Amino acid sequence: MRYVIALLAVAGVVVSSLALQVHYSTDTQPCSINEKWDCGIVNHSPYAVIGPFPVAAIGIAGYVIIALLSLARQKWLLGLATMCGLGFSVYLTHIERNVLMVWCLYCVISLGIISALTLLSLIWAALGGKTRYRTGTA
Repeated sequence: MRYVIALLAVAGVVVSSLALQVHYSTDTQPCSINEKWDCGIVNHSPYAVIGPFPVAAIGIAGYVIIALLSLARQKWLLGLATMCGLGFSVYLTHIERNVLMVWCLYCVISLGIISALTLLSLIWAALGGKTRYRTGTA
């Protein structure tokens, strides 16, 4: 399970890196599909930064932490990290839907990835204390 979670986190790093590229680019983006789907509008908005840090860079850092926690078998910390990431992603989705009224394809993919990571990490943590085989009989 830890490798599946780590692999999904790497996918999150890739998607967040693409969003970060959009953040720093002034070119027309391939994810600028129409007036409702435009990564450029989302990634250039005031909501795309927290202080001096682009939200996409925070996403990259978060996914790296998730991968490392998974590989280190820190199940409960992993569950906490993924729940924080999911909460942050849901907040950003609210901004896209209700404030900007424009969707970013990379952000929606990232929401799917962090949702899957949260589900898998919580299942792994819940099942982590149980053993599959009995090692002896009494």
